[in-house]
Amino acid sequence: MAVLRVKVAVAAAHFNAMKLSIIIPTLNEAARIQHTLQSLQTLRGTYAEIILVDGGSNDNTLMLAQSLCDYTISSARGRAQQMNAGAAIATGDVLLFLHADTQLPTNALAILQQHEQSLSWGRFDIRLSGQHFLFRIIERMINSRSRLTGIATGDQAIFVTRELFFRSGAYPALPLMEDIALSRTLRQHNKPLCLRDTVISDSRYWETHGIIRTVCRMWYLRLAYFCGVSSEKLVRQYYRNT
Repeated sequence: MAVLRVKVAVAAAHFNAMKLSIIIPTLNEAARIQHTLQSLQTLRGTYAEIILVDGGSNDNTLMLAQSLCDYTISSARGRAQQMNAGAAIATGDVLLFLHADTQLPTNALAILQQHEQSLSWGRFDIRLSGQHFLFRIIERMINSRSRLTGIATGDQAIFVTRELFFRSGAYPALPLMEDIALSRTLRQHNKPLCLRDTVISDSRYWETHGIIRTVCRMWYLRLAYFCGVSSEKLVRQYYRNT
């Protein structure tokens, strides 16, 4: 009888285990999407699903991704709108928003399940893929700032319970800084869970456009946003200088 009770308890624990929905917005990501999705395959199963939301790619992103996802859908272009569209069809208890050039730790589901009882929202620490010593400094600055301010960036793989996400109004329809805006709203409810476990973000943009130049540009955009400059104006500046 004791053995039977243990088996029933284990089965019940598995039955009630938290389910994770990984939502990935894409736009012309054919060059890297398979690499990102392949790294997530060990997570797929009863307790995790992968949802890719494309914003109108004119390459073969969707074709390459289809067999590696549970759902591939299209929506209006814009990262915030795409992530909201993915959240709308997600079946998980926790939503995790992942950029197409970012890799989760292979045990991400287990990490989040360890915090299931207290999890509200949060993010991972970030590590940039490049080997330049400046990247190690930038990583520490990003992670420390996030831990201090309670503001997370999309590159840190923001996760949030489905209930809190929709109660908070989901991502605001902004063309830029949607992650900052969501973090501001979520931290009014709870402090973020700032995990020391790292996601790896592709550093090619930094290397292509210059590390120092990219840092200064990001600081400028963030400061301008906090000073009240609209995200619509900022996104025009962002693409004009890209």
